[in-house]
Amino acid sequence: MPNPTADLQEIAEQVFGWSQLRPEQLDAMRAVVSGQDVLVVLPTGAGKSAIYQVPALLIEGPTIVVSPLLALQRDQIENIEDSDAPDAVAVNSAEGPAERREAWEAVREGDAEYLFLSPEQLAKDEVVDRLAELGVGLFVVDEAHCVSAWGHNFRPDYLRLGPVIERLGHPPVVALTATAAKPVRDDIVERLGLRDAHQVIASFDRPNLHLGVERATDDQRKRADVVVRVRALTADPATKRGLLYTASRKDADYFASELEQTGVRVAAYHAGMRSKDRRSVHADFLEDRIDVVVATSAFGMGIDKPDVRFVLHASSPESLDSYYQQIGRAGRDGEPAEITLFYRPEDLHLQRFLTSSRPPEDALEEVAQALEEQDGPVRPAELAEEVDAPAARRTRAVNLLEQAGAVTTTEDGRLEYVDRDLDPDDAVDAAVDVAETHQRLTRSRIEMMRGYAETTGCRRQFLLGYFGEQLNEPCGNCDNCDAGTSERLSDDGRFSRNAEVRHAEWGHGVVMGTENDRLTVLFDQVGYKTLALQAVEDNDLLDLVQAQR
Repeated sequence: MPNPTADLQEIAEQVFGWSQLRPEQLDAMRAVVSGQDVLVVLPTGAGKSAIYQVPALLIEGPTIVVSPLLALQRDQIENIEDSDAPDAVAVNSAEGPAERREAWEAVREGDAEYLFLSPEQLAKDEVVDRLAELGVGLFVVDEAHCVSAWGHNFRPDYLRLGPVIERLGHPPVVALTATAAKPVRDDIVERLGLRDAHQVIASFDRPNLHLGVERATDDQRKRADVVVRVRALTADPATKRGLLYTASRKDADYFASELEQTGVRVAAYHAGMRSKDRRSVHADFLEDRIDVVVATSAFGMGIDKPDVRFVLHASSPESLDSYYQQIGRAGRDGEPAEITLFYRPEDLHLQRFLTSSRPPEDALEEVAQALEEQDGPVRPAELAEEVDAPAARRTRAVNLLEQAGAVTTTEDGRLEYVDRDLDPDDAVDAAVDVAETHQRLTRSRIEMMRGYAETTGCRRQFLLGYFGEQLNEPCGNCDNCDAGTSERLSDDGRFSRNAEVRHAEWGHGVVMGTENDRLTVLFDQVGYKTLALQAVEDNDLLDLVQAQR
């Protein structure tokens, strides 16, 4: 009788050189080789890529990996090339026509097992048609939180993936992410059309990371403190290498220049640099030719360097989701690492500005009118001929109309107006409501970032609670625990984490975290809210809809 566990472990060791697979990896791999759809939520550095790389060699047909960033694709391809696995290739905008032809040929001839594509590539009918001819064996969605409107890095092109999966005959699907609380997980399953998905969810806790916040009232003082801290950390051989995240390209260049003048081996990294220069910084950091990278959020996905001893933030990011993902680059070897946020309340005003955007009402009107007037489904390319709007605005309009239920994508990738009796103006209004709900959610995430920075309780309790994970005892490894202001959390309240609740004004929500005096609830329509428990009880503000584990 076949032993899938033994086969998986043998491939992992002999092909990839991994002598030991973690229990979560094996659990997910066994589900994959049995033909199940799988949703995997594992922390950064926990080996998510192995979950598709190993089973792919036991499944007939090529493995398609949807990955959002070219740098992330390149990192994963290089990791596969360092093993004895079959080849991995990519088809993307950075490749020339000849390279793309060679990549398709390698997959068609069976010389390449793994084909990396961006979600934008899968919006092209000819690409999906080619994949259908290949007979895809496994379909992998990396950074799967991008498919969810609740996810912190929502990517509209990810909404196309569900119909693509069906057009390919629904091969087994593996959805991978490092950050997905329960509402995001539910959204991923629904939008990708996962069937009876096996879910592997690991703890979000990284106990080796010491969490701290340095509060400042003056920007110049804060900047000086950041430089002093980085200089002190790099001067100690035990904490020599790390990352400094900034809110803007200008700040990345500023801090890199300031640190270089103090003798730190440092480089800036941001999307305004040439791709060649970004690759050089990436390689220099991995090979220890520089000790510190000062970066915007453009740097980090796919970074697998075990000895990063600190991750500092010169300003608050826009959400705890982004923050968690970025600090997860530290201490991957399990050894202690320092995590510090340099916080000034005014910095969050910048984040509110950077993350605000108005719905594309003109494009919505054009798209809704054009689709309503069609006799049947149309290809996206045909819609482009009818709508005089830039591609990005047109795509956003289509996705908002889809989320509002006014437009749908057929199994062959065409767009169709759902209800001919629905006035296009009403469809636009519904799509604008969807966009405004997204905006409220984004603003609520910023307020949760403020809550983390300003709490006097255990920061790890707050951070884990945001993701729906309860930690009753203070962690003992954050600045507030060091100061003695953290408390044990009671677990005998009426509202447990993941409980579904209803508010008279805000509607349905899910309890994400509980503290002794407050609840954090993620509401469908207004995003995250922190409610005083006393006020909830005294005024009967929440009805318990359905208790969950």
